[in-house]
Amino acid sequence: MTHDPHHSVRDLNRPLLQELLAAYGPVGQEDAVRDICRRELTPLVDEVWVDEAGNLVGLLRGSGDESHSPIRVMAHMDELSMLVKRINPDGTLHLTPLGTMYPGNFGLGPVAVLGNHGIVPAVLTLGSEHTTTESWRIWQTKPDRGDKSLDWHHVYVFTGRTTEELAAAGVRPGTRVCIDRSKRSLVEVGGYLGCYFMDDRASVTALLETARRLHADGRRAPADVYFVFTVSEEIGGIGGTYASHALPGDLTLALEVGPTEAEYSTTVGGGPIVAYSDEKSIYDKNIADRLMDIATKLDLSPQAAVLGAFESDASHSVAVGQTARSALLCLPTLSTHGYEVIPADAIPGMTNVLVEFVLAPTA
Repeated sequence: MTHDPHHSVRDLNRPLLQELLAAYGPVGQEDAVRDICRRELTPLVDEVWVDEAGNLVGLLRGSGDESHSPIRVMAHMDELSMLVKRINPDGTLHLTPLGTMYPGNFGLGPVAVLGNHGIVPAVLTLGSEHTTTESWRIWQTKPDRGDKSLDWHHVYVFTGRTTEELAAAGVRPGTRVCIDRSKRSLVEVGGYLGCYFMDDRASVTALLETARRLHADGRRAPADVYFVFTVSEEIGGIGGTYASHALPGDLTLALEVGPTEAEYSTTVGGGPIVAYSDEKSIYDKNIADRLMDIATKLDLSPQAAVLGAFESDASHSVAVGQTARSALLCLPTLSTHGYEVIPADAIPGMTNVLVEFVLAPTA
């Protein structure tokens, strides 16, 4: 597959992607992202609701073909974020991560502390480079000195506020901390797009665009399709597992970013990634084969992959017996859980595969 950036930019709903990337959606506090998704989804489906777990669900009724079962297609709203662990007397904050990441994934710099009564601008910092062994916490992270990997116990958040001011803003242990909006703008790199949190806002965009395409074409899938925008995926697929249990159907298809590394024989210049297994579970071979066939017929050069150190809403759901079958379709992504880069035509490509799949889940 060759990437035509002009064609891709025309097909990609870039304003929607940028709006989603800019919205704060830490684990367990996905409200801002959910509001955008609900606004976009409501005119495109037959019913919309928020379930008890906080997932946004949209139902597009099928044509009533009883030979097909309902399908649940999921993309998660939450992002990698941080949690205030304690507040020091000087108003600095110590953090613990929400999801698998390290300070180096996002770098030192501006963060947003989401207090209950307001957002507090702050800075994630290590401290001065100009230090000696007396500043042991800093010194041990220097590659030419202590040679220790930068981790959460090394860094802290400088707020510039007193503890009383933080309390007035509703900041306490358990408050979420997100990478600041100033670091969330899309960047074009040739025929590619880069930004933090393509995981999973790029897949959320593809799922919304799939609903938009089906609505615009007036086409109905053979069975009901549930568009599910899930919560708390980054800490164990909590929302997706609940939805798999609560909604009809026997198939959960997750949409994700997919790592592009030599160990998986995947490249960021290739087509959509179809997973056959990950660290948590094995995916349904027949469904994976169907996704590969559809992407091949669309001339998208799909990439089959057996993934490690990777989990999804679908693999969590099948691993605990909440769905009979699972599948995973990914956008080829450079630097997952970091500054993520995808082909500019990857979201339209995923959308095309999804449209064809929900209309014809079997050959």
